[in-house]
Amino acid sequence: MSRITAAFERLKQEKRKGFIPFITAGDPDLQTTAALAIELAKSGVTAIELGIPFSDPVADGPVIQRASERALKHRFGIEDVINLIVGIRKQINTPIVLFSYFNPLLQFGLDRLTRLASAAGVDGILVTDLIPEEGANFLSMCRSRELDNILLAAPSTSDQRLQLIAQEARGFIYAVSSFGVTGARAEIGAEAQRLVQRLRRQSNLPVAVGFGISSAEQVAETWAYADAAVVGSAIVAEIERLAGASDLVYRIGDFTRRLQPDDSTAE
Repeated sequence: MSRITAAFERLKQEKRKGFIPFITAGDPDLQTTAALAIELAKSGVTAIELGIPFSDPVADGPVIQRASERALKHRFGIEDVINLIVGIRKQINTPIVLFSYFNPLLQFGLDRLTRLASAAGVDGILVTDLIPEEGANFLSMCRSRELDNILLAAPSTSDQRLQLIAQEARGFIYAVSSFGVTGARAEIGAEAQRLVQRLRRQSNLPVAVGFGISSAEQVAETWAYADAAVVGSAIVAEIERLAGASDLVYRIGDFTRRLQPDDSTAE
C-alpha cells in the first residue's frame, strides 16, 4: 500500500477529510522550500504537492506563474528538487506528490526521473498536460517503480475519458473545480460537486478537489462532497506576501492550519 493510499485509509477510518497544500519548489529558495514542507507536514496535511517550476505554466494563474518565475531565477534543475526531497523525507512521512508539466520531465528523461523520484521517497506524480491516451509509457514506468499516477479530471471531461482516468489513476484523482486556470475564486461552482459524483460512479479512489479553493469556508464546502481539498494559489500568494520575513515558514504553517476547519462532523 502506498503512502498516499495509507493516508486516505486513515482519514476514512477516522471519518475525516483531507487537506493537500501546493507549493512551488524554489520559491523563495530551495532551503526554505524544505523547511516549508516540514512545517506543512507538522500542520497535519494529508499530502504535499511540490510543483516543479516551469517557464510556460499554461494551467496556472498569475500567482503560481510568478512563483515559477521567482524559482527559475535560482537556476536549479529537477535533480536538485529530487535531492531536496531526499532530505525532507528524512524528517517527515507525509506523502509527497511531484506536480509538473510534461516537457521538463521529458527533457530530464522519464526513466531517470521515475528511478530517482522513487529512490528519493516521492509517492506520486501529477503531470498537468499529459492525457492518459498518450501517457501509457510514462504511467507504466510510474507503476513499475511504485509511484502513484495522480490524474486530472475536469467538468468538461467525457464519461468515456473518466472511465479511462479511473482505470489508470492511482492514489487519488484530482478533480478540477471549474473551467480556467488556477487561482483564488469567490466561490466554488456546482460543477465540482457534479464532477465528483460522476467520478464516484467510475472509481473507488479518493477524489480531491482543487483550483480556486482559498478559504476555510471553501475547504469545508468541498469536504461536504469530496475526500480532500487542494489549496495552492492562496498559500503561494501568502508566501509571496511574506517574502523576506524571518518567520515566513512559521507563518505559512499557521496560515495552513487556519485553512483546515474542524472536520469532526464531515460526512
